Amino acid sequence: MTLSVDLNADMGESFGPWQMGDDAALLDIVTSANIACGYHAGDPDVMMQVMRKAVENGVGIGAHPGFDDLRGFGRHRLHVPQATLANQIRYQVGAAQAMARAAGGEVRHLKLHGALANMASEDAGLARACYEAALSVAPDIAIMVLAATQQQQAAEELGANWVGEIFADRAYNDDATLVDRSKPGAVIHDAEVAGERMARMVGEGAIITESGKRIETKIDTICLHGDTPEAIGIARSVRAALEGEGVAVKTFGK
Repeated sequence: MTLSVDLNADMGESFGPWQMGDDAALLDIVTSANIACGYHAGDPDVMMQVMRKAVENGVGIGAHPGFDDLRGFGRHRLHVPQATLANQIRYQVGAAQAMARAAGGEVRHLKLHGALANMASEDAGLARACYEAALSVAPDIAIMVLAATQQQQAAEELGANWVGEIFADRAYNDDATLVDRSKPGAVIHDAEVAGERMARMVGEGAIITESGKRIETKIDTICLHGDTPEAIGIARSVRAALEGEGVAVKTFGK
């Protein structure tokens, strides 16, 4: 059986005349798109533009909700009452569903953004609150989880359809969480290094941390961030490295 993996990218993060990343170029490389829903980034015009291109390219559409933190790009750790946070998740998923349908597609998956995702990877209760909220709006949605973290535990406890994700351009702690962006080496900028490490992790079926620890896990999808100058180079390198090892790159669940 041929080994396969999905490639996803966070996109739709521009706002009005302010541009973030090259979504059009990424949509020629990735197989799933996590599209900002207007809270940490994005706006209705951007959502529609990116979703239409995703549909045109046969790329799976995902809702990418985050904290209500436009100024901080969703990277500020906020402490929001869970009932309020649940409604914010519902609001963002609902917006994504409406725009996707208008663009001729459907929202297939959910992936939490930024600080909210990092906090949920450490706190199964927080992750569960977010996932329950999303599932109350979209019962069949797939949950994209940070593999081997509390996010995965929460999705498993809910009996949700989940896919395990690893990151091409981020370093890992020994508990499978991401190294904080403020620390040296947390973000990988070398495209060749990113490609080689992803091919190795997928081949071994394990996350390899900064210390060299192996954490065996299910790897269904790889995240390629779209908000760095090296984003397109890293995306191309990862795809080429995987295909060079005989790994099929395709949308998860298809």
